[in-house]
Amino acid sequence: MSGNWASSEIKTPESKEGEELWVWVQSLDKEPVYNGEELKGIDWAARREKVRDAFIVSWDDYAKNGWGLDQYRPVAKDGKNMVEGGLGWIIVDALDTMIMMNLTSRVQHARDWIHHSLQYNQDHDVSTFETTIRMLGGLLSAHYLSTTYTDLAPVSGDEDLYIEKATDLAERLSGAFESNSGVPYASVNLKTSQGIPAHSDNGASSTAEATTVQLEFKYLAKLTGEAEYWRMAEKVMDVVDGSKMEDGLVPIYIYPDTGKFRGKNIRLGSRGDSYYEYLIKQYLQTSEQEPVYKEMWDEALIGIRKHLIAYTTRAQLMILGERPEGLEGKLSPKMDHLVCFLPGTIALGATGGMLLSQAKQSPNWSQRHDEEILLAKELMKTCWATYLATKTGLAAEITYFKLDNPPVMMQDMYPESTLLTGNRKSQQEDLPLKSKPLYPLDDKTLNWENDLDIHMQDRHNLQRPETLESLFYMYRITGDETYRHWGWEMFKSFIRHTAIVGHDNHHSDPISNKPAEPSRSRIISFTSLNNVNVIPPTRRDNMESFWMAETLKYFYLLFSDRDFIPLEENVFNTEAHPFPRFKLGGGLKTGWERKSNGAESVPESAPQEQEQGP
Repeated sequence: MSGNWASSEIKTPESKEGEELWVWVQSLDKEPVYNGEELKGIDWAARREKVRDAFIVSWDDYAKNGWGLDQYRPVAKDGKNMVEGGLGWIIVDALDTMIMMNLTSRVQHARDWIHHSLQYNQDHDVSTFETTIRMLGGLLSAHYLSTTYTDLAPVSGDEDLYIEKATDLAERLSGAFESNSGVPYASVNLKTSQGIPAHSDNGASSTAEATTVQLEFKYLAKLTGEAEYWRMAEKVMDVVDGSKMEDGLVPIYIYPDTGKFRGKNIRLGSRGDSYYEYLIKQYLQTSEQEPVYKEMWDEALIGIRKHLIAYTTRAQLMILGERPEGLEGKLSPKMDHLVCFLPGTIALGATGGMLLSQAKQSPNWSQRHDEEILLAKELMKTCWATYLATKTGLAAEITYFKLDNPPVMMQDMYPESTLLTGNRKSQQEDLPLKSKPLYPLDDKTLNWENDLDIHMQDRHNLQRPETLESLFYMYRITGDETYRHWGWEMFKSFIRHTAIVGHDNHHSDPISNKPAEPSRSRIISFTSLNNVNVIPPTRRDNMESFWMAETLKYFYLLFSDRDFIPLEENVFNTEAHPFPRFKLGGGLKTGWERKSNGAESVPESAPQEQEQGP
């Protein structure tokens, strides 16, 4: 195996975790690869510790060689800041992961830096969306975890530090929402709080970016009592919904000045994805008291099934395509890795985060919910196939699929499905899975790999979390350990192929004539890759902040007990920062109503203001 590692001759400090990971990797060839069988007696706590070790290695390398920098290159051991002094891009984003992992001394170190060095009064333009989900979200989550789970990484200092920093940042970001329509500008100046239109796309904002700040600002409103944050966030949803796009699917660009969409491109990859994610998560965040967001989610899910779900030629893998020319245009069989957030989100929407066996006991459970779970399972399987299909076992940034011409769509496979028609001939009839099996891996007759195609320019891997995120939701909700096994195979591939290995070269002592000590190797960091289909893979030399904020966090949660940060009590933002669910009250309520679009829908009612709950 060691021949697969492009090792770096780097002098490194003593690193118990790095050495142990390296020794462990040498033994992986002896561990059987998961092949679809049922496995018993797995020590998931020990596997969770391996994830914690990988985080410690990543964090300690960053702390030693790039401390305070917003961007870090783990091979070159350097990086740069977005603004003078840094925005805490990596430190703040990873903070709640360290709290969950109970890394007390490292949390204290990060907290001290935030207290003494983090200043947002910077004459610099930043992305409204990225700064909200990573920095505002990271600070809010750190506040929540440190004040609620007080046994995790307890540190000294002012309890209000994180919320004070979050409020200061939010005030600066709020200027982005001061457009004619209320849709936020793509960027904002932190010093002047002046919103700035995108320099491309005729000034249009990404639809996903404009509609993926709501969880953060609404939770901040709950914490501070500042209802303006709430109104600012929900105004965007009112504007977007007012356009009444067909079947709940929205184009990926929107003009802040007019609130009108730009173009017809429909997709759930980049610039479209988290709009849909935050529909159902807003509904869950406020304890299912804002049904308007559930209505919008249900409509969008019907649109997704109707227009974007198709099946591959050989294995009938379910794919989620794109409509770059609008719903009347051709379906593109392209799946960004980003779209793999969807299977887990569908399962979350169907159950509210409850264990599936419990959710099915609810009097409100219906055939439609069963079908949503099957939809989630099929899409999850396809996302996992994008990992199985490469030489490294890591997915490419984009995968294309081979479809029939014309493509077989979901309504062709399930003509009586409630997913599309709202009724079925037999409510007792199970909806059968149509895709062929992925296992056993050595069965060449399955031939599913020939349905996938990775283009040369798309072969990179940025250590993204979306497939893993869905595995976490699918395991927590279904209880099916298959999703844990897939996650473990993924983790092994990340460790095998993205690790940077350092060596200590020991020399003999010519005076004492002592023999040379054996050279010691250790894993010292992890990096993005340029090509997942060659071994050893070529490196990109970059560590995105979401490697520690999301990917390693979701691994840790996947291998944790189900009651650790339970889904029934929390909602994760799109950067994997958990916030608590809460009830409306204290002046916070749904401040808008849907405008009729002539279609039948659930009654459009917003709850009255209720007594403030936990």
